[in-house]
Amino acid sequence: MASDTQVEQFLTFELAGESYGVEILKVQEIRGWEPVRAIPNTPDFIKGALNLRGTIVPIIDLRDRFGMEKTEYSPVTVVIVLCVENKQGSNVMGIVADAVSDVLDIKLTDIKGSPELGSKIDTRYMRGMYVAEKHMVMLLDADKLLDTEEFEVLSNL
Repeated sequence: MASDTQVEQFLTFELAGESYGVEILKVQEIRGWEPVRAIPNTPDFIKGALNLRGTIVPIIDLRDRFGMEKTEYSPVTVVIVLCVENKQGSNVMGIVADAVSDVLDIKLTDIKGSPELGSKIDTRYMRGMYVAEKHMVMLLDADKLLDTEEFEVLSNL
């Protein structure tokens, strides 16, 4: 059970006018959008890969991943580079977001459960919801969202 004093930091970002967040401890860096090298035989939401100081980093467009309307990348479009954990160990991946917003300190007791219905995204990727003063932030579980085993299954469909 989380106590009232346990706080986690989340990097918040925008997608299609909605606010999302990921644990700040998963974030390695934030980069401006740059063209990526295409990877054949991958799901559409995998835009390609970047060479990040010798590490090949797959780039996932969250708008495509969540089935949202596509948009042109702009000067504020960013790639958030995350280190995620799965059964094979750690992987570095990037997610494309419309813009970075803020870093929030959120008490664990303030994180609400994922909604059962009415969300634009599949709730299995959500850690929960946080109601801020003026808006709601959907907190994502980066490890589930960027599960490489699921990518392999989708590539074979």
